[in-house]
Amino acid sequence: MFKRTLLTLPLAAVLGASLLSGCGDKKAETASAPAQQQVLRIGTNPTFAPFEFQSPNSSELTGFDMDLARALGKEMGRKVELVNLGFDGLIPALGAGNIDLAISGMTITEARKNAVDFSDPYYTAGLIIMVRPDDNRIKGINDLQGKKIGVQIGTTGANKALTIKGAEVKQFNNADEPNLELANKGVDAVINDQPVIAYYLVSQGGEGKGKMVGEIMEAELYGVAAKKGNQALIKQVNEALAALKKSGEYDKIYKKWFGA
Repeated sequence: MFKRTLLTLPLAAVLGASLLSGCGDKKAETASAPAQQQVLRIGTNPTFAPFEFQSPNSSELTGFDMDLARALGKEMGRKVELVNLGFDGLIPALGAGNIDLAISGMTITEARKNAVDFSDPYYTAGLIIMVRPDDNRIKGINDLQGKKIGVQIGTTGANKALTIKGAEVKQFNNADEPNLELANKGVDAVINDQPVIAYYLVSQGGEGKGKMVGEIMEAELYGVAAKKGNQALIKQVNEALAALKKSGEYDKIYKKWFGA
């Protein structure tokens, strides 16, 4: 934010300037308030570690996506304001203009492209199955027929589970709840993004509570979403993302969360 100093002017000049500003239209008033224009409201659902989650004993949001969001804002010359929303509320919030962007491990799909515009992909992921450590019945997707599957609502993991014949799909509001349900034997398996499950097993208390089985399914591309038709903002995001990759800042963030 820049402070402007009003220099001493002749009285007539000051009066003339005030009259002109009084006759100005709304656009002129908006243009004179750059501080408001600098805020970039980014929506996220911080229950998807290691991409976005709340720091222990703090209200700060952290994770790969959060570091990337802040880096994109800095590159774009915008102040980032993170907005905590349910995952299934992100696209409606974009449409209503309540947020400018959504960065929340959101897979680019044809259905979503009908509702929002996406940036260039910033991460490639895929789905994986997790079962309890002592469960040797399930070795892949075909073994889930007739089983109970836990998923996060509104995700591609949920979409995949709903295609499995005879499966009972239990949908939860965040990525943590299906994992807890698996540990409590409320479901037989969980389907979610591989890096999310891997992070849970290594860093979120999931060690000894689950194991990944089968092949990684359906490579998924994550993108930054904006309101449908806002190609100008998407262009800025793509340019900022390209600059972060060129400078090595993207690699630095990636290595922090996923290693080399």
